[in-house]
Amino acid sequence: MSLLGTLARLEAVRSGRAEPLATVGHRRISDRPMVVVPLTAAGESGAPLAVLLGTDREAPRLHVVPQPLNRTLRFDFLAAFAADLLPYLESFGADVEQIEGSEKDPETGEKTQIFRELCTDAPQLIVPNSAGLHHLALLGRSTRFRRTIEDADPGPYPAPARVPLLGRWLTHLTERAQVPGSSLLLPMTGLLSRHWATGQSHLEDQHLAARLAWHSPPAGLGGAEAAELAETARDADGLLLHPPAGPVTDPRFDELVLAPAIARYDAAVAALRHAGSDGPGGGEERARSRLKEALDQVHTALAGVLLPTWRDVWAGLDLMRSLPPAAHLEERWTGDRWSYTGHRDRLAAGEPPQPRQDDAVTAARKLAQREREQVKVEVQEALDDPLAMAERRLAGEAFTGRVVDVTPDWDTSGRSPKPRPLVTVLTPDRPHADLGREVHRAHAATSQRAVVTEVDPRAGTVTVRVTSGMGRRKEPDPGSLPEPGEQVTFTLFELTARQSAPLPEPDDTPWTHGGPPGADRAPAAPAAPAGTVAAFSTEDWE
Repeated sequence: MSLLGTLARLEAVRSGRAEPLATVGHRRISDRPMVVVPLTAAGESGAPLAVLLGTDREAPRLHVVPQPLNRTLRFDFLAAFAADLLPYLESFGADVEQIEGSEKDPETGEKTQIFRELCTDAPQLIVPNSAGLHHLALLGRSTRFRRTIEDADPGPYPAPARVPLLGRWLTHLTERAQVPGSSLLLPMTGLLSRHWATGQSHLEDQHLAARLAWHSPPAGLGGAEAAELAETARDADGLLLHPPAGPVTDPRFDELVLAPAIARYDAAVAALRHAGSDGPGGGEERARSRLKEALDQVHTALAGVLLPTWRDVWAGLDLMRSLPPAAHLEERWTGDRWSYTGHRDRLAAGEPPQPRQDDAVTAARKLAQREREQVKVEVQEALDDPLAMAERRLAGEAFTGRVVDVTPDWDTSGRSPKPRPLVTVLTPDRPHADLGREVHRAHAATSQRAVVTEVDPRAGTVTVRVTSGMGRRKEPDPGSLPEPGEQVTFTLFELTARQSAPLPEPDDTPWTHGGPPGADRAPAAPAAPAGTVAAFSTEDWE
């Protein structure tokens, strides 16, 4: 945790309310997000129990597994979930724009102009917390390889045809969620934690209702008291007044409500089976009515658990929409659109599902991409948000101040003199700026580097020699240098993510990482066209 984050938490404890950690929204919120609130059955990891989803906060749709131990009912649930979610995911694939790029001919080496399709928008899933995201990943892992009734050898438990497709989409979205800065699949607690600090721990922040209690505590209560009330308050029957956001349920609810409802459902199913065996007039109509009544009771019980979390997620979206969008959001969203378009194309091409485990080459590429995106997100957030830049200033990685002097100077060591002016900044910051350290001017019209030439802690000044970003003439271009009295920010970190070292070609990979050459391995991803965003070149493995 950063120093500023710690101070914000302390301030939240003092004020009793959530304190801002950002002045802008650093994650994109879609105009039509799909909210997904899943529940799992107790006793078996990843076993689905129910899901509440929809794009309209007033019209959620509920799907349940009335008997979680019944494999057929599980596939019926997954088929209904797929029929509900897939049209939303696929609805963004038809509207595309043409992006111009270039591609090198493998034989001649010449570049040729090409056009690639890029979807103009992409879906966005919002889940209550990171545990819900993990549950969707488990669902994707367990369903994308299922045999279907349309296969030549469907096996003993064939799944409905759309279930494996649902698994492939869930796997892609949960993989993409691990890329820093991505907005295709977001946990609400993570969104709120990035933009506001509370006076409780990160683990406690995973309880969405308690997290939101810090934003709007009831009258007469502070954030801590309201959060404790949201977590522990129970009714006369011992049930939580505000159920947890899941995907696991409260054990007391399982014992007092869910288990009896499932038992009644089992009894109704058995009664219907016996009624049917007795032939016409054997009470089949009454048995069907009892079964419907038992099924309604399961639906009612699970809806009662899910609806408070459903409303909390939408309340969190309202909070996020109260923030203006960050300047670099659209750039990162373009990377998400490339990711979505690439997966759409792989499905259309009939490529096989994502493997259960990545090979060494793919794992290395994923790691390199995530490291690069992490650096890029941190830099972009610092440039977009004064509070994010303040964290870097407190860490000695940047300094902001007023320009007090600009002295013209030239480098005459070459054949022609080059402008190398000195800029002196009066700043309250104490950057780790050793003499000769390269610094970068933030928010400049063009990329501009400088070198630290003098640091005077007593006077509070830092003098830098500008070395680039002034044009090609003997005199600096007008407006390329800050004027005395202007506020400027210099960073000790680069303002663009540096490209990582290239990975070896698959044929050059050592035997420890998939070699020797000629060994079976996953096909290499095609090269990205030049002129597109960097994210495009790394999306083909997802």
